[in-house]
Amino acid sequence: MIVTAAESVRDQRRAAAALADAGLRAGDRLLVSAAASPALLAVVLGALRTGIVPVVLDPGLPPAERAALAADADPALDVAGDPVRLLTGTEEAELADVPLARPMHYTSGTTGRRKGVWSGVLAEEDARALAAEEIELWGFGPGDRHLVLSPLHHSAPLRFAVHTLLAGGDVLLPGPFDVARAAAAISTLHPTTTFCVPTHLQRLVAHGGVDWASFRRFVHAGAPCPAPLKRAVLDALPEGSVWEFYGSTEAQFTVCSPEDWLAHPGSVGCARPGRRLETDDRGQLWCAVPPWARFEYWRAPEKTATAWRGDLVTVGDLGRVDDDGVVWLDGRREDLVISGGVNVYPAEVEAVLDAHPGVVESAVFGVPDEEWGQRVVAAYVGPADPAELRVWARDRLGAAKRPKTVHRLDDLPRTSTGKVRRLDLPEVLGLTGG
Repeated sequence: MIVTAAESVRDQRRAAAALADAGLRAGDRLLVSAAASPALLAVVLGALRTGIVPVVLDPGLPPAERAALAADADPALDVAGDPVRLLTGTEEAELADVPLARPMHYTSGTTGRRKGVWSGVLAEEDARALAAEEIELWGFGPGDRHLVLSPLHHSAPLRFAVHTLLAGGDVLLPGPFDVARAAAAISTLHPTTTFCVPTHLQRLVAHGGVDWASFRRFVHAGAPCPAPLKRAVLDALPEGSVWEFYGSTEAQFTVCSPEDWLAHPGSVGCARPGRRLETDDRGQLWCAVPPWARFEYWRAPEKTATAWRGDLVTVGDLGRVDDDGVVWLDGRREDLVISGGVNVYPAEVEAVLDAHPGVVESAVFGVPDEEWGQRVVAAYVGPADPAELRVWARDRLGAAKRPKTVHRLDDLPRTSTGKVRRLDLPEVLGLTGG
């Protein structure tokens, strides 16, 4: 299914008119939980370009969870899974040139209760700066054909699709991710850009037979990408096309070109334009962001206060910024393993395990240990023999960082954005008893 900018603008105007007729005004929230479609994109953009804030929920949420998020969002209108109902009229409203707000997304919830990320209605200057930043960073233009591989209820896939349309390009909607369907879409529809997570990369590279030649920007984020996989993708795609960024539902922090990654393998690049990254004495990353990138946690002032320090914001990730401004991620504070008083960063151990030719992907976590406080445990996907993998780790890691046990799995538990749910692994492996 192809969404053109011209057709979408007509539907955006109809959606904006329908929302105005329903009494919604700038700053009101519109709740929608629908699968990717031209109607969903039109309703989201029609709302944003009149200052109404779409709250985009996963259409697959269990009823009780959806009801809880809906109550928290307190929308002026809930169209649930039927955005088409806002497009049936013929009346059209005027639209601003750019979105006057950001969608409100709920954090994916790898730990704790989901939090709504709220930016409110933007000042006109900030709204223009926000749109220009995204379009200029990725070079979106009328000649682009953007392929949607990830669900549009997540922030990055929606952001890429929205800004492609704003820049005059087309959006390709092949449906829920299926590796054969995605490979066919890439080979036959000739997209120029896409956004995906490393899980998609793994499956597409393993599938084979993909004609990658049309891509000028193939962007990934959302979870760490194992170095062997990254190199395979760099080899397969057109030179200069494979980019990465580090960000979250809340904010965007870095961008990493293929040249930057090859010069600093395993890094996530440098700060995006207009941003500055630093670490505190606990190794937690903080980013100075421009005014248009500010946010608060919806109806959670205590969480907002914890996240901000002046113009610096953190989402709890741990990392390092070297003398050249290159950023390296060590994981999240809640993932940190402290074994015998030594801080063990899962990302560091995973990088060693992922370098083994028989490992597709690994996840490292801690479980309680009477002697050490916590002991390091690893789960992995791939044909490697567990005993062989322990020897591999012993030869490359200090004693405190070596996994005491390794467990082979067919797959790792994930959120819908592709992030590994490390905190689920002890239960998956029957290790909750210590």
